[in-house]
Amino acid sequence: MNLEILIGFIMATLALAISPGPDNIFVLTLSLAHGSKKGLAVVAGLMTGCLIHTTLVAFGVSTLIREKAELFWIVKILGVVYLLYLSFLVYKSDGQIQISSSEQEKKGEWSLFKKGFFMNVLNPKVTIFFLAFFPGFLFSAQLPTVIQFYVLGLLFIVVSSLVFGSIALGAGSVSKFLSQTPKVGVFLRWMQIVVFLGIAIYLLIA
Repeated sequence: MNLEILIGFIMATLALAISPGPDNIFVLTLSLAHGSKKGLAVVAGLMTGCLIHTTLVAFGVSTLIREKAELFWIVKILGVVYLLYLSFLVYKSDGQIQISSSEQEKKGEWSLFKKGFFMNVLNPKVTIFFLAFFPGFLFSAQLPTVIQFYVLGLLFIVVSSLVFGSIALGAGSVSKFLSQTPKVGVFLRWMQIVVFLGIAIYLLIA
């Protein structure tokens, strides 16, 4: 078992969770408008959805590894291309973080949990991202690949839950910091670009 690979995975996941995206911005604005409890309900739904994507990737990619290594290499190359594409999209964005408290989410916690779950599960981009992200961080020559993918999936969920949960609980402070530090969006944008490019390079050489 290669602990350095796992630590690298955790650090990459942390950087991605901190970087502004539709999910954590939604959690932030919902928590600002309706309280941390509702934000945490969405976080729970989003993270539960990640288990579905982990399962799809774990069994799908593990089958490729068992049956045809060449196909797995093709998947890795497509993953690199997708990560480069994401880097380009982030580069083209203006780096501004828009926060507007919406009054439309006056639902109960269970409804918000389901909303977060389906937001995640029905987004094919999440599966594609997991497919691009996870294969380069297989960390053991002894453990079955399915188990390794689930370990990575659970680490991804734990790290993302801590970051998203902190955003929900500290929504007011986070919002104040973002509004008083407009350049933070630019910094996070470049951090996200570096992470995407770093993972893409790692996939090529791993």
